[in-house]
Amino acid sequence: MTSELHLAYYGTEEPSPEVRRLQAGELTAELVDGSLRAIHYRGREVLRAVSYLVRDTSWGTHSPTIEDLVVEDARDGFEVRYRARYVADDGAELICDATILGRADGTIRFSVDATPSVDFVTNRCGFTILHPILGLAGHPVEVEHVDGSVEHSELPDLIDPAQPFKDMRAITHDVAPGIRATCRMEGDAFEMEDQRNWSDASYKTYVRPLALPWPYTLPAGVTQRQSVTLSIAATGEGARQGAATRVPVRVTCAGAVGRIGEFGLVLTPEEAQATLRHAGRLKDIAPQTLLCHFDLTAGHGVAVLRDFEQIARLIAAETVLECVLPCVEAPAEELRHVARLVAEAGLRLDAIAVSPAVDRRSTPPGSVWPACPPLDEVYAATREAFPGIALGGGMFSYFTELNRKRPPLELLDFVTHCTCPIVHDADDRSVMQSLEALPFILRSARAIIGPTRPYRIGPSTIGMRHNPYGARTTPNPDGRRVTMAERDPRQRGLFAAAWMMGYAARLSKAGVEAFTGGALTGDFGLLDEDGTPRPAFHAALMLASIAGWQRRSCRSSAEDRVLTIIASSAEGSSTLLLANLTPEPQAVELPFGGRCTMLDETSLIPERREQLPVVMTGRLLRLLPYAVARVDQPEWA
Repeated sequence: MTSELHLAYYGTEEPSPEVRRLQAGELTAELVDGSLRAIHYRGREVLRAVSYLVRDTSWGTHSPTIEDLVVEDARDGFEVRYRARYVADDGAELICDATILGRADGTIRFSVDATPSVDFVTNRCGFTILHPILGLAGHPVEVEHVDGSVEHSELPDLIDPAQPFKDMRAITHDVAPGIRATCRMEGDAFEMEDQRNWSDASYKTYVRPLALPWPYTLPAGVTQRQSVTLSIAATGEGARQGAATRVPVRVTCAGAVGRIGEFGLVLTPEEAQATLRHAGRLKDIAPQTLLCHFDLTAGHGVAVLRDFEQIARLIAAETVLECVLPCVEAPAEELRHVARLVAEAGLRLDAIAVSPAVDRRSTPPGSVWPACPPLDEVYAATREAFPGIALGGGMFSYFTELNRKRPPLELLDFVTHCTCPIVHDADDRSVMQSLEALPFILRSARAIIGPTRPYRIGPSTIGMRHNPYGARTTPNPDGRRVTMAERDPRQRGLFAAAWMMGYAARLSKAGVEAFTGGALTGDFGLLDEDGTPRPAFHAALMLASIAGWQRRSCRSSAEDRVLTIIASSAEGSSTLLLANLTPEPQAVELPFGGRCTMLDETSLIPERREQLPVVMTGRLLRLLPYAVARVDQPEWA
């Protein structure tokens, strides 16, 4: 792949990590940056990953430098050896010697000896094991605990706000009929968390219980030894599953099942002036919702609200104030102050969402909840200060926090939260796989808030706007793929457009009322600094154009490759939106042909950035990597 093409896809020339395929008989895995990924047996996914990870004091992930890598392949197995160096912000170094052994009998052993050169401070250091969610959620598992007892249970179906299992030594699950896998962890106590809380498509078993203090110190010169052993038992031939990636994806549709939700953009004080400079682009998109972020703890005042008022006047959109409340004084007094500032600025509001500032910080299970006014008092004070407009609550962070602290729903007109796909992993595959977790989040949220209460999501972007788990987001001046970074390079590439479209497709099936999918400018922006549209601009334009239309039932035969939305206008014409979620071309069988607007690598030449070409297509469509397409059925069809 050329550097130009890589830049078009990912917004960066940083190469994707090298993937080395490993095989031992019918057991396969991928070696990526010292981690094992995509562990399969007879074509079936067994584990999503086994990694040795080192977290910093803000829960960011240290990137290792891999040295002395040796990979030996043989007919009956493989052996991998390497040394990984981790360097903390204070210069402290951790040296890890790793060995991975794979055998044709269905076993993999991954062991690490970690030795710090000086005292090394970390929030977590050791193995994490990721189990997939599709086919395992709600299914039986057998857990062996450190005391030798065995628990027969199930992996949670609805997302568990706490740890499903603690003090783990081993976990066993059925991969498929006739195939059973056991993962055994040595060197420390392990426990599991439901990573779907953060939109990760996995259950994560990790080292060192959260109930223990963190950060903690690894003493200089003392070696920490850990290992993970995967053992697979197969009876008879078991179940084989071949790859189906060459089979065309088939899209089918049926009748109307609801409405397409509104598309929104977030406004921040830092980007208000840039948004005004590119007001024409805002009018082009015509989002249905403007989410205005306002935070007294950050020094926001009437000048910020005046900027918001100027922007809101430009388009006919719902204006929502996302209000972070300090809760230093009584909520009623603080909210009356905010109401006076809004009135002074002349900002007309249609809705307000409010959250105490302290709720932007995560409170892990077993921790002491910080002091905070009761939410019913906060919401009642908001009603009094802002009568006659819709009131929203929930969390300005992630579903994780909503799941752990559930608001008094009877006082709210809508519930809201965000997601971020780079809390734990930032590689391309993990980010796109986060779309797999969204249906579980949406169903779990509905179990909390009920089937009919209005439900909004966002702003949800690849980059992280706020870190609930540490002091800051991760600096990313070089534009790399790193966890918990506010600035993610993929926001500039086709990858972000495909991810946004896939995200909207997941939300549309759950009847989400509004999706705030980014900002006009800045790190989460749809425009480059000079106002040139990024690929995500065109995806946003497509989504905003069908908001409020009738949603038709729609199914993709391979949702890990292509996600779709089908909507019908008031005049009866139908529009199909598609996103290729993969770095490979995909052939798609459509339910109808028509006028096709294509966003792909060929669209990024200067003369096409402003206006995408429109061509006629039949029932078979070829989508290039991370392509987004709109197909409009002719009126006469």
